[in-house]
Amino acid sequence: MSLARDERHALVQTMTEVGPDAPTLCGTWTTRDLAAHLVVRERRPDASAGILVPALAFHTATVQAEFASRPYAELLALVDSGPPLWSPLRPIDAQANLGEMFVHHEDVRRAGPEWEPRELGAAWDAALWTLARRMGRRSYRKAPCAVVLDAGNGRRASLGRSGGVEVVLSGTPAELTLHAFGRDRVRLVMDGPEDAVAAVTALDRGI
Repeated sequence: MSLARDERHALVQTMTEVGPDAPTLCGTWTTRDLAAHLVVRERRPDASAGILVPALAFHTATVQAEFASRPYAELLALVDSGPPLWSPLRPIDAQANLGEMFVHHEDVRRAGPEWEPRELGAAWDAALWTLARRMGRRSYRKAPCAVVLDAGNGRRASLGRSGGVEVVLSGTPAELTLHAFGRDRVRLVMDGPEDAVAAVTALDRGI
């Protein structure tokens, strides 16, 4: 079992508990919509391209709506089973789906008014620190200042512009990862000039 596989099962369990109409942090999507997105991404390569390519978004939305109309339990079973044997994501499931499953699990967990960060083990801590730095290079590339990730225990990474003004984001690797993926419901401390912090917060960090 990989961390991605473990997180997939945990996500499905949470989705089962909250039901098909629960909100998520993915805009107007409910848990049903999010589950349909995950199935399209892994099982319909003809439609999944529209997730990233605006010109193909209509086809993606149509296929996703078709999946969303299925019984919720059936939809979650497809998510839980992971990429099928013929899926391009199957051989790289452990790598490609680590962030996908973790972030979307938190999208469900943190959508309500009351939530707390999970206690994650050392393996997750190390994996998410790597992911936060990798995603941060993309997410903060347009920042008007240097963005420094500080995960404690001497773990610091400077991203974005070098030199000059800095904004330091301090928190666990999990919180840093979520912020790099465009989420704002995070427990981070942001240090730096007020205008620079506002600029970093306003960045389009979504995928």
